[in-house]
Parts: sequence; C-alpha cells; structure tokens
Amino acid sequence: MALCNRVRSGISLFNKSALLTSQGSTLQRSLVAPSVPLASRNYASVPGQKDGKVKVPLALFGGSGNYATALYIASVKANAVEKVESEILQFAGAVKNSVKFSQFIKDLSVAKDVRVKAIQEICGEAKFSDVTKNFLVIVAENGRLKNIDTIAKRFAELAMAYKGEVKATVTTVVPLPPEEEKALKETLQEIIGSGAKVNLEQKIDPSILGGLVLEFSQKVFDMSIRTRAQQMERILREPVSLANI
Repeated sequence: MALCNRVRSGISLFNKSALLTSQGSTLQRSLVAPSVPLASRNYASVPGQKDGKVKVPLALFGGSGNYATALYIASVKANAVEKVESEILQFAGAVKNSVKFSQFIKDLSVAKDVRVKAIQEICGEAKFSDVTKNFLVIVAENGRLKNIDTIAKRFAELAMAYKGEVKATVTTVVPLPPEEEKALKETLQEIIGSGAKVNLEQKIDPSILGGLVLEFSQKVFDMSIRTRAQQMERILREPVSLANI
C-alpha cells in the first residue's frame, strides 16, 4: 500500500494530453505504393503536412518519431498495425543480434543502391508485408537504418496505444515483489480507467539507490532516493540569508 500511496502522490498533477494528429501523406503513399520511384520518396515533406483520416494516439518528436509516425499512419490505412509491428521488431532484433548485419546497415560508405537491394532481398525472404518492405527501403535509401532500433521502439509505442494498451515502466533497485507489482499495476489501471490496459515493465537500476522512477504516458515521475538526495544537496548549497533567520 505504501508503494501505491507514493505513486498516487507522485501522479497527483497528471493530466491526460489530447490526441494529436500527425501527418505524412507523401511518405504514406510511397509506403503503400511500390510503383513510386525511390528517387521521388523524401521524408522532408512529412513534418507539418495534414491528414485528417488517421489520428495518432501519441505525439512523437525527432527524426525517429517522424519515421515511426509515418509508418503507423500507413499501417492503420492498410489495416496491418499488428503485423507491421511484429515485422519491424523482428527486423530490429535481427540487426541487434548480428554483428555483421549491424555493421552493414551502419556503414554509410555502402552505396545506396547496394543498401536498398540488400533490404529488398531480406524483406522478400522474410515475406514482410508491402508496408514494412517499402518503409525499410525508404529508411535504407535515406541512410537511417542505423536508427531502426529506436524507430521500431517508437512504432511499438504507437501500436500498443492502437491496441488499447498503455505502457508503464517502473525502475527500482531490486525487483518488486509480486504483490507490490500487482498493486502498482492496479493503481495505474485506476488512473487510466477501464478504456485501456496497463502493460507494466520492470527495470533494475541500483544507481537510483532506492525508491522508484515511474515512466507513464510520456511523463516521468522520479521518486528515487538519488533524486531526493540531489535536491537536498542543492538546497544545502544555497547561500543562507541572515534576513530570514
């Protein structure tokens, strides 16, 4: 119960953000239309464009966020979000687990046509969907394969929201006992309501010294001993005003 009380206190200022519509019609067309020449595909046209047909449940920022958002919109239009999620995570996993493959995709000295051909062959052998295949080809063409792990993770966040799931990550010094993990999950479920399902992930980090750090709905609630100690140190270092004594 003490854990849940700390969480409730730490999230007292929690506000649900409105759904934001992200865009990318030029990119989306290239993801679902293999006939579009590679040379005409350009991510530069993605930011700022409008598309009222698909609402994106999370606002993702940065280059990887833009790529993931564009892939999400194309996947929704193709009614293939879960399939694309599985494929993109499978590809990212293969990159992570193969030193040679990882070196290949990160080597920008490799000619663009060589990168593209290799990705096309890999996607063909893996029997990936057209959405995934076209997306990876575009990423290869733009020299962004080195960011595929981050892109895949950001897309997985969108796919989770699409499926009505909310990811929460709790970081502690030692694993939470089953009863505390259950209580924390129930507390978070109460906060988000019955319209979504909490997907709780535990991480271990001895450097926080104690307490917990909760990442939830793109917000971070740091209730760790390390952060409290740093805050106390800053207070103690502030000059003392005799007027207040």
